[in-house]
Amino acid sequence: MRVLVTGGSGFVGKALVARLVERGHGVRALARPTSHVGDLVRLGAELVPGDLASVGAIASALDGCEAVFHVAGAVKALDGDTLVRVNAEGTRHVAQACAARPRPPLLVYVSSLAAAGPARDGRPLTEEDAPAPVSAYGRSKLRGEEAVRAVAGTVPVSIVRPPIVYGPADKELLPPLLKMARLGLVLRAGFSAKRYSLVHVSDVCDGLLQIAERGLRVGAAGPEGVYYLDGGGVHTWDEIALAVCAALGRRAAVLPVPEILGYAAAAGASLRAAITGKAQMLSFDKVREMREHAWTCSSERARREVGFAPRFQLEEGMRDTVSWFRERGL
Repeated sequence: MRVLVTGGSGFVGKALVARLVERGHGVRALARPTSHVGDLVRLGAELVPGDLASVGAIASALDGCEAVFHVAGAVKALDGDTLVRVNAEGTRHVAQACAARPRPPLLVYVSSLAAAGPARDGRPLTEEDAPAPVSAYGRSKLRGEEAVRAVAGTVPVSIVRPPIVYGPADKELLPPLLKMARLGLVLRAGFSAKRYSLVHVSDVCDGLLQIAERGLRVGAAGPEGVYYLDGGGVHTWDEIALAVCAALGRRAAVLPVPEILGYAAAAGASLRAAITGKAQMLSFDKVREMREHAWTCSSERARREVGFAPRFQLEEGMRDTVSWFRERGL
């Protein structure tokens, strides 16, 4: 089967391309001119230059494809308009291009737990819970979901909402955690315990393929065809940090700091972004997410309907990840 992957040069996208090639699929990747595509070339993926604003490039990339994994998206930006342009409008371009094909391909949209918002009543979110995003990023991803639902009568569509994704080649969660762990002191924003769902990138890829093969498809509304993929269990920030330390063979203390310091750090990051013109991961929008006490979800539906069975629990997943970083001297 020939498959199109958007965002193939990113963290999840690259891992997915590798898994598809491993399974014997022909892979085409939509890639921006500024993307680092060396790994994709080595994997044997066919590259199509373009981005989510390139309607013609998307249409060309779809030629002969039976499935599309829409992974591309912006997780950081200089302003909210950019998040909307990439995550909402860009997704609409992909969805409409699929709908315009004589035989529309299967479309699997990789959304985010942020599109649903935090868990608020002491239990992990399920697909039946109404979305309530708290950040501009989350709202932009939810608008992307609405864009793919708009073509659901023509295109077979499934929506996947991963929580925090970690693993080899992670550029966001692990590098700062590893730096703090090596210093023996990991910071935690706030003085109360906060809970998170996580999933290893390898398990995300397995889940995406299972949903493509056996998952239900969404309609114009309702939870059917929407899936969470988590690695099992709910973890506090302290547990996550200590799992990284254990994988490193280091001891470290977790130090809670006032949440107000997050705003100070975000102000500094915003100033740096304004000066350099480069978006920073830490922003006021990200701080709004960090203040919430539970970013948790349940993958029970994916387990039941497609046989999703994550291979990596937190401790093993962190050992695998730290080993990857070590092997590369990172």
